[in-house]
Amino acid sequence: MEILVIHGPNLNLLGIREREIYGEMTLDDINKKLIDRAAAHQVRLNITQLNCEGEIVQEIGNARNYADAILINPGAYAHTSIAIRDAIKAISIPTIEVHLSNIYKREGFRHRSLVAGVCVGQITGFGVDSYLLGLEAAINLLKERL
Repeated sequence: MEILVIHGPNLNLLGIREREIYGEMTLDDINKKLIDRAAAHQVRLNITQLNCEGEIVQEIGNARNYADAILINPGAYAHTSIAIRDAIKAISIPTIEVHLSNIYKREGFRHRSLVAGVCVGQITGFGVDSYLLGLEAAINLLKERL
């Protein structure tokens, strides 16, 4: 089982960026927790962080060749990117959208995710646990399909 994890724009700045919203955990800290949790389930992760919309779309398209599921934090692209939505829809790989903060408690423009409608589900507002819960959901979903 292999799961692609895509961290979207500005997530490389975690730990220094808006700590009151995103906390002090760095992207490396999150990745370590994901790797440890995946190893406990004998699941391989392919983890990437991309700031550019086109690169995210390309990575999603490439995933059809190897990934069984996708865990994505599209960041602000969740609210603006039809291209990312279309890429997820096109490949038919179960995808789970995650966000560290509760997007529904923030600015109004963040209350709508264009990506959510083509994802299996969305987990938002639990900090790093959003990722871990998303990973667990992806693993459970894939196990059910075996």
